[in-house]
Amino acid sequence: MDDNTQALPAPRNPNAKEDRHFVTALARGLDILACFRSGDRLLGNQELAERSKLPKSTVSRLTYTLTKLGYLDYVDHRAKYRLGSASLALGSAMLARMDVRQLARPLMQELADFSQGMVSLGMHDRLSMIYVENCRSQTALTLSLDVGSRIPVATTAMGRAYLAELDAPEREQLLDKIRLADEAAWEQAQQGIQQSLQEYQDLACCTSFGSWQKDVNAIAVAFKPGKGMAPVSINCGGPAFKLAPEFLLNEVRPRLLELVQRMRHSLGTHS
Repeated sequence: MDDNTQALPAPRNPNAKEDRHFVTALARGLDILACFRSGDRLLGNQELAERSKLPKSTVSRLTYTLTKLGYLDYVDHRAKYRLGSASLALGSAMLARMDVRQLARPLMQELADFSQGMVSLGMHDRLSMIYVENCRSQTALTLSLDVGSRIPVATTAMGRAYLAELDAPEREQLLDKIRLADEAAWEQAQQGIQQSLQEYQDLACCTSFGSWQKDVNAIAVAFKPGKGMAPVSINCGGPAFKLAPEFLLNEVRPRLLELVQRMRHSLGTHS
């Protein structure tokens, strides 16, 4: 199962040209860095142009600048780029200040051992959720995803739980970006999202039973960790033949909700 199938980056702000504070060159440079996904070792200008939807000539100038600044390294014999130390330092600094990861990991591992699935903590980025922590059972056959992997917001339990936890204006803004990114798939995606929002009211969690990949089942809960941070999501999922919907809802869901409640208590945030 490949987590690299989702197109990146997300559509830029449609009103960017009308916003005098918006720096287009900076946004394009960040778009280039966002093209690197979990499992990508090297990318060339052509691949970056395809992923970023920018002209190759623009990409060439951006990669040159990013290399000079240390955000990319150029591998001469392959004529391709990899993330440089400056980019890695940014990510490491972000992960290091996330107390929620250290608090969540032992609780996530406990749930992974019980469910024989994979339990992951994710944050939102553009049209994706990015895994920032991951726990597997020692004996489980689980998904080939790890820290840094991206999964789509619209069709996954993790992404849908994040949507449900957002304030209404923020949710509508993100839904509009999802619609603009793929008009053809929007009707089906919208139906799944609306169903999940109702699930969040009824079950306090969101589900994805074959919505993202037909042979993958998962449930997820999101919460706000405080300190001004955006919501984060914790999911439990795995191959459908191992994790049936009934097991996830009846056995895993109460434990997942308890995990999140313990996290809120430890972080000093309210339910």
